[in-house]
Amino acid sequence: MESIERVDVGGRVHLSRRVRRPSTPGPACPVVLLPGTGLTAADWDPVVAELAEDRATHAVDLRGHGDSDRPGTYSIALMAADVAGLLDVLGAPAVDLVGHSLGGLVACRVAAERPRLVRRIVLEDVGVPHRRPPGLPPRPAGELAFDWAVVEQVRPEIDDPDPGWPDVLRRIAAPTLVIGGGPTSHVPQEHVRELVQTLPDACLVVIEAGHLVHATEPERFSVAVRAFLDG
Repeated sequence: MESIERVDVGGRVHLSRRVRRPSTPGPACPVVLLPGTGLTAADWDPVVAELAEDRATHAVDLRGHGDSDRPGTYSIALMAADVAGLLDVLGAPAVDLVGHSLGGLVACRVAAERPRLVRRIVLEDVGVPHRRPPGLPPRPAGELAFDWAVVEQVRPEIDDPDPGWPDVLRRIAAPTLVIGGGPTSHVPQEHVRELVQTLPDACLVVIEAGHLVHATEPERFSVAVRAFLDG
């Protein structure tokens, strides 16, 4: 059964989430899914049914996306604070976080700052942030499912990242599965491997599907994630 719920996460911000609960609740840890830039909770539809067979899943619209609030101010730190507020509202002893791209960076900050709330993490095609030539992509025409100000404000953070990112990653205690998209991804895979080497407890699986692993190879992605979360 699926429902769409808006949650007050503090700071006068409400996040929208798609919640799917199994017909027979079990002991499995809830999963919170965080999408990439410009994507919404619906982006997880190819895999959420498989993940929700025996656990609750919470697919989140990050601030500025989908049905969540668009306060006009955006950063990775603010998004992480929103997600931490959501975890407080859920009231579970701990959750598993699954984050793709920007959602993965948000998941890293949540896990580093609120370690008791995070049991395990899956990071999809996420690398250690490195400085790169700055530049904003052109805005797509028409109405968007997110606030374009997200790109304008967060992209510079990614182009010229905080030098403290390695310290953030080293503070993550939760076991982590990193899923790389292989050579066709625009994310440098050496940065993905560097992420695995920097995290205290991480392993790497490569699914050669490009950056959108869960959308391009949903079955292989789901099998890898379930095996890790159930392990």
